[in-house]
Amino acid sequence: SLRGSWRLRSGNGSVSLRAEVPGCVHTALLCQGLIQDPYYRFNDVMYRWISLDNWTYSRTFKTPFDIRKWQKVNLVFEGVDTVAQILLNNVTLGRTDNMFSRYSFDISSVIQEVNCVEVRFLSAISYAAEQSRCHRAHSIPPACPPPVQKGECHVNFIRKEQCSFSWDWGPSFPTQGIWKDVRIEAYNHYHLIYFSITPLFVKSAQQWCLEVESIFDVVSSKPIAGLVTVNIPKLQTQQTFSVKLQPGEGSIVLLVNINKSAAVEAWWPNGHGKQTGYNMTTTFMMEAGCQIEKFSKVYFRTVELVQEPIPGSPGLSFYFRINGRPIFIKGSNWIPADSFQDRVTYDTLRLLLKSAADANMNALRVWGGGVYEQDEFYNICDEIGIMIWQDFMFACALYPTDQNYLESVRAEVSHQVRRLKSHPSIILWSGNNENEAAIASNWFSIPYPDIGIYIKDYVTLYVKNIREIVLREDKSRPFLASSPTNGLESVKEGWLSQDPYDTHYGDTHFYDYSNDCWNWTMYPKTRFASEYGFQSWPSFSTIEKVSSPEDWSYTSNFSLHRQHHEGGNIQMLQEIGRHFKLPQSPDPVKQFKDMIYLTQVMQAQCIKTETEFYRFSQSEIINGEGHTMGALYWQLNDIWQAPSWASLEYGGKWKLLHYFAQNFFAPLLPVAYEDKGMLHIYGVSDLHEDHKLTLRVTVHAWSSLEPVCTLAKEGLTVKAQSAVPIYKESICDLLGRCRNCTRESCVITFCLVGEDGLQSPRNHYFLSSLKDAVGLEKTQLSASVSQQDDIYIFALQTTAIAPFVTLDVGSIKGRFSDNGFLMTEKKKTVVFYPWEPTSVEELESSLILTSLLDVV
Repeated sequence: SLRGSWRLRSGNGSVSLRAEVPGCVHTALLCQGLIQDPYYRFNDVMYRWISLDNWTYSRTFKTPFDIRKWQKVNLVFEGVDTVAQILLNNVTLGRTDNMFSRYSFDISSVIQEVNCVEVRFLSAISYAAEQSRCHRAHSIPPACPPPVQKGECHVNFIRKEQCSFSWDWGPSFPTQGIWKDVRIEAYNHYHLIYFSITPLFVKSAQQWCLEVESIFDVVSSKPIAGLVTVNIPKLQTQQTFSVKLQPGEGSIVLLVNINKSAAVEAWWPNGHGKQTGYNMTTTFMMEAGCQIEKFSKVYFRTVELVQEPIPGSPGLSFYFRINGRPIFIKGSNWIPADSFQDRVTYDTLRLLLKSAADANMNALRVWGGGVYEQDEFYNICDEIGIMIWQDFMFACALYPTDQNYLESVRAEVSHQVRRLKSHPSIILWSGNNENEAAIASNWFSIPYPDIGIYIKDYVTLYVKNIREIVLREDKSRPFLASSPTNGLESVKEGWLSQDPYDTHYGDTHFYDYSNDCWNWTMYPKTRFASEYGFQSWPSFSTIEKVSSPEDWSYTSNFSLHRQHHEGGNIQMLQEIGRHFKLPQSPDPVKQFKDMIYLTQVMQAQCIKTETEFYRFSQSEIINGEGHTMGALYWQLNDIWQAPSWASLEYGGKWKLLHYFAQNFFAPLLPVAYEDKGMLHIYGVSDLHEDHKLTLRVTVHAWSSLEPVCTLAKEGLTVKAQSAVPIYKESICDLLGRCRNCTRESCVITFCLVGEDGLQSPRNHYFLSSLKDAVGLEKTQLSASVSQQDDIYIFALQTTAIAPFVTLDVGSIKGRFSDNGFLMTEKKKTVVFYPWEPTSVEELESSLILTSLLDVV
């Protein structure tokens, strides 16, 4: 391994320092104290010089083996970010230009006993500009990001994390560095490069089998014969194959039949069953060279993307079947967890992914403007049952299709598919983010006569290159060319549909900040919602770490600087203003904290409304629309501390939206909506069996903790994996029954209860905007904290009904069992799950309790 300490120097040698590999220039400078936290205040702009310089990594190493004894020696880079010249002992081995490819250089004739390896980087910004200048054919828009993003230009000309040149939720930090493992490999005869396992269920034989693929570099001049044994003890399966490896790079594919008498447990998504995996050993015993033993985990699951006609609806369905069972996809979209990938540790990933599973999610979309995630990411998803919609790394842009570019992309795609295809968590490959839509809706104002060239480029890149390779390398998963797309309909229209946002086909992305987000009729009754969202600000404790007191106002330069979405801060104000009173505190810091709180309340309530709409639309067709089978909101996580669409803040703290998600994604949930004066309640279930349940509806006056009236509807059947209407009443009648209630003075809460402790979360429905609520009184909220084993119990008390009660313990890492709730009873118990050691005293002194009427 060549991990560890390297030397790093700037272009003119004026800066020289020690740097860790894997790593990047920014984190190396930070480690050595040469720069401040790059995320602090305005440093993203102040530190632009780092990305404009050309840096060089170098180190010497002794060869730990006798060179003469090995036929082949390689220098292997798992990831180079991005444009570099690689030298060993002053001999140029080659160049790199793709962050997502693996590079292997034959150094057999160059390696000595003591060696010097050098990686000379070129600024990604200069390289992208140069590539764009040299592209004589036709322009490839967009040239630059909008000014509000404070980013760099021509990112579509470099195979690098696209959001590293800025995005509408993230800073511009075009890094340079050796971002993944680097090592020397020496071998004789043969060497295993890729190894993958694909499970297949053979319907005719009613039997599982495995396709085991091994890709070798064979250095001997003659074929090498030998035996391969595959052993899965738990499934009483062992098979031996005789194989012959041909000289050069070649693959062998073995079909392993799983013993029919063994009971195979399938891999299921979170909430639908276990994630059983089996240990498998593959042993290569060849006549020449050493024996190779490969230990793997093997999982059994099938995936189909079903696009079929639906009775009573034009268009086609769009849903996933896992192991033959239709699954409603619940989750969010994943972006890179940090601008500096070397800071993304196993613990970072585990915390974020576990938080997704804890909020009842079963899927995430790895969005196409970031990176193909590290192995650990997919391993964790395999273990906890998070399905992955995997984009290829192309987003919101058109791309070149010259020969060099296509060759680079082909290498990237084949490497990534080989690396990732054994993961059961990955259920779909998708070619890009929003590029079909970009052409169809002509985002870049391309003159009509020229559009043909861009369509041709599009088909060349995503269909003739990327799709070709995916189909060759992996026949076990569906492939989509883009998202949003009309799926088979897009294919029929030559891969570019007239309207990729059509609700009758494929998936949709939907954003609308100008209408009332509490009104469900504004949302598309789509087959699959793969992106939708609203912004909010992260907690004060998160902002505080990267700001100074003069920044703590909603209209400060800092607040504007951090907002990368045009008009974002004003849009949030407008959405809040529809339903809540805006903060008027004379104390600017109090007003800032109140604004943060309200943006989080607003975001949570908006996405709750929209997600509940998608969930209750799963079993019905209304005016030809419906059968919605997926809801992935934008976005799960944050790349830095700033206003964004995320539900998890940078560092992992849960926003109110994430607490709401735990409820609106619950396996069993009653959902209410209003239509023409009627209140409708649906029972939504992801459970595998029908259940006899009781619906309990409670009406409270805002002025009293005693309910005005209650209603129990018994013997309701909520069908397995569906959404069924279970209650309907005119709101006038309901209020009439509940003496003196009006829309402004009362609120409805409801839940589903069954046998054996089966219970849904308690849901609520507001009959008016809360700024118009009558009878709401400021409450005295109090909490006492006690410890029980390794969790903490918060016993809350209130003197009046309190909407959006929020517990915040500042920077203490952990999460609550519930938060942002409507408190309609005197007492409530909330559990705190710490992610690091803390104490009752620490929690008590950090606790801030807020409810809606604390905003003044």
